[in-house]
Amino acid sequence: MSRRRYVARGVPGGYRIWDNKARRWWGDFYELCPDELLDELNGAKDYEKITTLLRRYRALQR
Repeated sequence: MSRRRYVARGVPGGYRIWDNKARRWWGDFYELCPDELLDELNGAKDYEKITTLLRRYRALQR
């Protein structure tokens, strides 16, 4: 199995997404682990589905 490009890393108070290729944080801070978003980023990379998941996880923060 190859190394995953995007992984969730725990930070104080929640999670952030780490981009292993660019070696920097990607996206926002999430209170809940964004498992579905990570699967899509590392898998099919469907832009519309990623956008939908980003909106859903941002709504969970409020």
